Amino acid sequence: MNKNISYVVTTALIVALGGFLMGFDASVISGVVKFIEPEFNLTKLELGWSVSSLTLTATLAMLVAGPLSDKIGRRQVLQYAAILYALSAILSAIAPSFITLVLARMLGGIGVGASLIIAPMYIAEISPPAMRGRMVSFNQLNIVLGISVAFFTNYLILQLGKSDASWAQMLKFDEWNWRWMLGLEAIPAILYFLGLFFVPRSPRWLVMKGEFDEALEVMSKATGPDVANAEMSEIQKAIAADTSKQEAPLSELFKKSMTLVLTIGVVIGVLQQITGINSVFFYAPMIFEQSGIGTDASFSQAIYVGLINLVFTLIAIALIDKLGRKPLLVGGMAGIAICMFLLAYSFNSATYTLTETAVTSLPAEINKDALATMIGTTYDSDLDYKAALSTAIGDAAGTYESDLLKGAITMNPTFVLLGILGFVASFAVSIGPVMWVLFSELFPNKVRGLAISFVGLINSAVSFLVQLVFPWELATLGTGTTFMIYGIFGLVGLIFILLVVPETKGKSLEELERQLVK
Repeated sequence: MNKNISYVVTTALIVALGGFLMGFDASVISGVVKFIEPEFNLTKLELGWSVSSLTLTATLAMLVAGPLSDKIGRRQVLQYAAILYALSAILSAIAPSFITLVLARMLGGIGVGASLIIAPMYIAEISPPAMRGRMVSFNQLNIVLGISVAFFTNYLILQLGKSDASWAQMLKFDEWNWRWMLGLEAIPAILYFLGLFFVPRSPRWLVMKGEFDEALEVMSKATGPDVANAEMSEIQKAIAADTSKQEAPLSELFKKSMTLVLTIGVVIGVLQQITGINSVFFYAPMIFEQSGIGTDASFSQAIYVGLINLVFTLIAIALIDKLGRKPLLVGGMAGIAICMFLLAYSFNSATYTLTETAVTSLPAEINKDALATMIGTTYDSDLDYKAALSTAIGDAAGTYESDLLKGAITMNPTFVLLGILGFVASFAVSIGPVMWVLFSELFPNKVRGLAISFVGLINSAVSFLVQLVFPWELATLGTGTTFMIYGIFGLVGLIFILLVVPETKGKSLEELERQLVK
C-alpha cells in the first residue's frame, strides 16, 4: 500500500467511526428497554418513545447538518457530533428520571443525524474516484459493526452483573446494568473526537472557502501532486457551476412527469421500515423473550442478529453490481414476507400453561399464592395469558414477564430464532442497502438532491412510528398478529417490486431519466 492510499484509508477509517457510533447508539437501547420499563413504571407508548425519540431528533438533524457543514466545515460538524454522542451517553447513564433519559437520548439523536449525513460526505470528498466506493462503504460497514457490538456489550454487561468478581460487584454491573449499557458509548465517542484532530479539513470545503493552498496540500497527500492539481481545477469548475444553478423548487417533485419515480421512491422508502426492521434491531431481546427462552438466552441470541446483519450486508455489496438491484429486492422481500409469516405462525400456535412446578421455580418476589387459580389452565394466546397474569399479580406480571413466559409457554423457539435471523439476512441483502442505491439512480439530475431528501424524510418518519408503537402493538394486538402485519406489508411490497420497480443496473442516469420520467 503506497503512502497516498494509506493516507486515504487511515482518514476514512477514522471518520467512519461516526458510523460505528451511530449503529451502536441506535441499537444499544435494545438491551435497556427491559430494565427501564419497571424502574420508571412506563406505559408501552412511553417505552416506545424512549426508543424512537432518538430517530426523531436524528431526522431533524439530517435536515440542517448539510447546510451547517457548508458553513463551518465537515470535520467541525463531526467533532460536535462526537461531543453530543459522549454527552448523551453520560447523561443517559446517570438519568434520574424517564424525562431526563429521553432528553439525553434525543441529544444523541442530533449526533446520529449529523454523522449519518456528513461522515460519508467527507469520505467521498477526500477519496480518489477509483477508491471512493470502497471508502464510503467503510461508513455503512461501521454502522452495521456498531449494531453488532451494541448487542454483544449488552450481553457482556448482563453476564458481568452475575459475576462474583470483586471489581464487577464494585462497579455494580447488576444494579446499574442498563446504565452501563448506555454509558459505555462515551469511550468510543471520546476516541472519535480526539481522532478527528488527526484528519484534515475536507479539500472540497476548503476550495469552497477559497483556502486553495491547504486544499491542494490535502489533495496531494491523497492522490499525489500531479493528480491533485488536475482535480483542483475540476473542483473549482464544479463549484462554480453549482453556484450558478438555481435550486429546484419542491413543486418540481409533484409534476406529472415525476409520478412514476416519486411513487417508486416513496413506496420503497416506506417499505424499508414498515416491514419492521427497526422493531427487530431495537427490541431484539424483547422479541426473543416472548418465545420463553429467558433473559440470558434472549440477549445472547441478539448477538446473532448483529452478526447476520454484518455478513449479509457484505454479501449485498458484493452482489449489487453483479446480479442487479431488482433480483436482490425480489429475493429479499420474498424472504422478509416468508420469515414474518413464520414468526406469526410460531407465536399464534403457542400455548401457555402454568404448572405447580413452574410456579414453585418463579422468583421469590412473585406472589405464588395469587397464581394458584391459573395453575393447569391453558391459554391459547399471549394476550389472554398476560391479561390473566396482570389480574392475578398486578405490576409484577410486567416486571417478571420473562420468567412467567419461560415457565408456561409451549412452542418451538428455534422457529423464532430462524425467523428473525432469516428476516435480518433478507433485509440486509436487499432493501436495506439497495434502497439508497435506487434513490441515487431513479431521480433526474436537477431534482436528485431534493427528491432524496424528501423520500429520506418519509423513511425516517415511518421508522420513528414503527419504533414508537411496537411495544404497544405487542401488548394490544399480540406478538403473532404484529408479525403477521409486517408479513402482509412484505407481501404487498413484493408484488409492487415485481410489477413496478425497474432494473437500473448497467444503465446511465440519462438513460433511466428518458425511460422513467415521461
